[in-house]
Amino acid sequence: MRDRIPQIDLIAHDMYHKTKGQSFGFVLFSCLFCLAMRIPVVNARADLCNDNENPKLKYRREPYMLIAIDHGNYAIKTPHHSFVSGLSEHTVKPPMADEILEYDGRYWTTSGKRLSYMRDKTQDERYFILTLFAIAKELEDTGRYSPVEQIQLAVGLPPEHYGVLKDKFARYFKRDGIIKFVYKDKPYSIMIDKVMVFPQAYAAVVPKSSMVVNMLRVFVVDIGGYTTDVLLLKNGKPDLQFCRSLETGIITMNNEIIRKVGALHDMRIEDEHISAVLSGHDTILPDDVKQTICGATKLHAQDILNQLRELQVDLRSNPAVFIGGGSLLLRPFLEASPLVAKADFVESPNANALGYEMLGRVQLSHRPA
Repeated sequence: MRDRIPQIDLIAHDMYHKTKGQSFGFVLFSCLFCLAMRIPVVNARADLCNDNENPKLKYRREPYMLIAIDHGNYAIKTPHHSFVSGLSEHTVKPPMADEILEYDGRYWTTSGKRLSYMRDKTQDERYFILTLFAIAKELEDTGRYSPVEQIQLAVGLPPEHYGVLKDKFARYFKRDGIIKFVYKDKPYSIMIDKVMVFPQAYAAVVPKSSMVVNMLRVFVVDIGGYTTDVLLLKNGKPDLQFCRSLETGIITMNNEIIRKVGALHDMRIEDEHISAVLSGHDTILPDDVKQTICGATKLHAQDILNQLRELQVDLRSNPAVFIGGGSLLLRPFLEASPLVAKADFVESPNANALGYEMLGRVQLSHRPA
């Protein structure tokens, strides 16, 4: 049996038995070490490959599909998709929408207007509906379709909320029985067999472990939709006694910019305008409005760094790895700041989802054959 299993799963199998009973941080460090040594990882979609092209991947035709989802306050991300965390509910089927999801007698479409911030996303059904959209998109990509598709779900929470909300978050997605819904007029039946919950930011550095595994100390700063989460890694291992969360994400910045532009220029702008200006895309906004947006963004970046210093996070003496979609928008201002000596950026906004997927595969490889 062992000669049929790719190298990553042999390593994961051995690592599992060596790390039984250890803390999550210790197991994560083991994963980081393996990845930093460039152990080959089986592609997440290996179950689609032709057996004749790679006979070693035959066993990957599992009866389940692993789907990783990052439930951001601003956007829902999977390894292959990203869409705004917004929903519209309809009592009848909308006539003009392309992406319609029908579940439990109601119709839903995604919306460009994000949901209000919720620290606990299990308060109502909306994040479950967004999860069904994400699952449907991933199933559609793979072309998988069976009478009942068994799903292994890998999700995450901010480190500061992880211990308190982990079990509740898992129960929220782990529904009993078969879940039936219709997406783009195609009926789906799924069973969420297992829910794995990982800490955000830890997961995001897994695919880029070479950035951190050999460093004495490095801070991982995840600038997300509503929060900025900061973690300390020592010699590649997370210091679980140090994890902080600040309410200084991109949503709070955008709200302040929208207010300021309205007061100074008597103009209503949206989140999309701000992202376009900061990303260098063309807009018809006047130059003075663009200057207001950039000036407010610079102040917000400075405010994040100042608040980090108050938490004893000094990025003049410690390197930083910035992750999250917010860090990409703030990158020019962070790199130019005298408060940051050395910064690396994980450029994929889907980094947490990619990390959940890799950690989920390691965890699932522990299952009995």
